[in-house]
Amino acid sequence: MFVDEVRIYVQAGNGGNGSVAFRREKFVPNGGPAGGDGGKGGDIIFLVDFGLNTLMDFRHQRHYRARDGEPGGNNNRHGADAEDVVVRVPPGTLVTDEAGRLIADLVNPGESQVVAHGGRGGKGNSHFVSSVHRAPRVAERGQPGEALWVNLELNLLADVGLVGFPNAGKSTLISVVSKARPKIADYPFTTLVPNLGVVDGYGDPFVIADVPGLIEGAHLGAGLGDTFLRHLKRTRVLVHIVDLTPLEGRDPVTDYRIIEHELAAFSPQLASRPVIVVGNKIDVDGAYENLEKLKRALEPVAVLGISAIVGTGVPDLMWEVQERLKSAPMVESHRPEPVLKPAAHGFRLEPEEGGVRVVGDVEERAAMTLWGRPEAEEYFCEYLRRRGVPHALKQAGVPDESVIFVGEGAFRWRQQDLVTE
Repeated sequence: MFVDEVRIYVQAGNGGNGSVAFRREKFVPNGGPAGGDGGKGGDIIFLVDFGLNTLMDFRHQRHYRARDGEPGGNNNRHGADAEDVVVRVPPGTLVTDEAGRLIADLVNPGESQVVAHGGRGGKGNSHFVSSVHRAPRVAERGQPGEALWVNLELNLLADVGLVGFPNAGKSTLISVVSKARPKIADYPFTTLVPNLGVVDGYGDPFVIADVPGLIEGAHLGAGLGDTFLRHLKRTRVLVHIVDLTPLEGRDPVTDYRIIEHELAAFSPQLASRPVIVVGNKIDVDGAYENLEKLKRALEPVAVLGISAIVGTGVPDLMWEVQERLKSAPMVESHRPEPVLKPAAHGFRLEPEEGGVRVVGDVEERAAMTLWGRPEAEEYFCEYLRRRGVPHALKQAGVPDESVIFVGEGAFRWRQQDLVTE
């Protein structure tokens, strides 16, 4: 089964907690702090695997989670870092977040990208020694790992793309020039999934892609073509195949214009690629007249006449494709714009049932506080004082005895100061 679009959940590991520990040492309070740092949480890494050509595996597993880092130990022992989780994807996979921002465009063999970063380990109490706190009982909790839903979209890697109406002969052509064996029949939409084939024997080998036929309104969802047009985004040359059979009064010029419009409506960049126009089925009675009509309408654009099923003109077409590929520019992979995390710019106060919540950059520090340990909570409370939270509460006129929430923590606003309880 061919699957080219899925949505999965990835969760990196949390960092390990820092340790509160002391060593035995004469004339040093409590023997001196010796709590080690926690280990880093595992990353979620996407890796290109050229042995894959579909996203089918993700239909069976939609959640990927890395392990947490190990906590720090005594004697300043660092907790072990967690192993990364490597998720293998086929070449040509686009990874975007729920907002549609590009995270990665994975194309080349062995190319990889960290999609969710593991949290760093929390610091042990040996980091919190000062002239005032000679024997601190304060350590950090590990930083939470990133977690998000991502969309995976497969764009097949091909040098040449075949476009045209259903039954124009695209599948027949790819079966003749390569070892691809698509379904071929004398009714529309026999091709339901894209097909890839490698063409050799005409100079350097190249990859050719056949997508389901287009119809008028494909870019608006009509037929099947709009679903698979994205598989042509990476192609360098398009081969537009027009059915020359005088069937049911169809006009080859009109058919050509319709497909041309659909390509432009779907992607102006795709429509601007070099195009080779091919009239197919010249072995059928009346086809030659339609070929001449198409040539006159598109002049000065050259139109090649072939019969894919008989083989007439196919070698000339393949050599022409090879020539076009020599001058066609490479299609660069998408490079995501770096998503810069906002710098520490401040915080804001929001009303909450029972008190006031402090929202902003202070929440990251709150997430790494070991709640339930009085010294750790007082250390965080002192951090809030340095950040000017009490002043902001005064300016906002927060009533005395109100509860101040920050992350998972809660403080009492008493006599114009923050108090741990």
